[in-house]
Amino acid sequence: MSDNNKRPRRVALRIVFLVVLVIASVIIIARQRNTPYQHNTGFIFGTVYNITYQSSSDLQPEIEAELMRVDSSLSPFNKQSIITQVNNNRPVKLNDKFTEVFTLAEKISKETGGAFDITVAPLVNEWGFGFKTGVAPTKHVIDSLRAIVGYQKVKLVDGQVRKADPRIMLDCSGIAKGYGSDCVARLLRKHGIDNFMVEIGGEVVTSGINPDRVPWRIGVTKPVDDSLNINQELQTVLNVTDKAMATSGNYRNFYYKGGRKYAHTIDPKTGYPVQHNILSSTVIADNCATADAYATSFMVLGLDGAQRVLKRHPELMVYFIYSDAKGRNQVWFSPSLKDKIVK
Repeated sequence: MSDNNKRPRRVALRIVFLVVLVIASVIIIARQRNTPYQHNTGFIFGTVYNITYQSSSDLQPEIEAELMRVDSSLSPFNKQSIITQVNNNRPVKLNDKFTEVFTLAEKISKETGGAFDITVAPLVNEWGFGFKTGVAPTKHVIDSLRAIVGYQKVKLVDGQVRKADPRIMLDCSGIAKGYGSDCVARLLRKHGIDNFMVEIGGEVVTSGINPDRVPWRIGVTKPVDDSLNINQELQTVLNVTDKAMATSGNYRNFYYKGGRKYAHTIDPKTGYPVQHNILSSTVIADNCATADAYATSFMVLGLDGAQRVLKRHPELMVYFIYSDAKGRNQVWFSPSLKDKIVK
């Protein structure tokens, strides 16, 4: 057969291929449009979770099983958890979840000069936020506790946590909710689910599109004194998809003692509640554990310290609400975040 005769046949085959491709694409899109979104809510890590995902099956039992695996690894309130055994200096086999979080926490501690520190638990508890005592500790007590606080004082060695002092306690509350959101997101992806939003206590992972077939929009709450968690007024709305977002703030977690206001974020270096100017720290990253830990770190570092860290980590996007010298609320955000601000 001559080349002239072969050419029409090749063209016809290409047309057939394109037609089949178009038909297959239409079928896939139609199926996707017809697949419902599931909405699961529940209680974990002392807070509420809300998960929305496009699937013909309700996966809540699997989701809750995964969350309980995180809880049994990282919750200090679970008497049987791995972290509880570590804190009580009992022999325990570490699992992948504990090891993954410990390793990430150690990395971010180094990157932030110790502003993020999972050994801060004794100070947090002494200030009353662990056990809700509300009793301000003395300088002597703070100084004695600082001796057993410091991320450099714990290491992973041969699959075990080695402490410089047996009194050292670990607290992953600044990273666990974000990590839990990541674990659920992984589970959904294993099921081939592309469109979802996972939210645990305000720490969010999104993928694809929402039920309205547009990118996920996540609100940042306006920082006002609101210890009862009543105010829901939004400062801004961010167009976030295929990313993770976490927010940390002192405006809902504080108490008054002797006429002074004490925030819940403790500076691991000084041993005292932070007095910096950031009121709300929102971080967008590729995974929620990272976003969660950096959001906490920036509350400790303050605006100037956070900006120095961000120069070394341009992959992070942030939205800070801070108080200026005159006590007025101001906003600073990463230039790369500008296109994601909806209002």
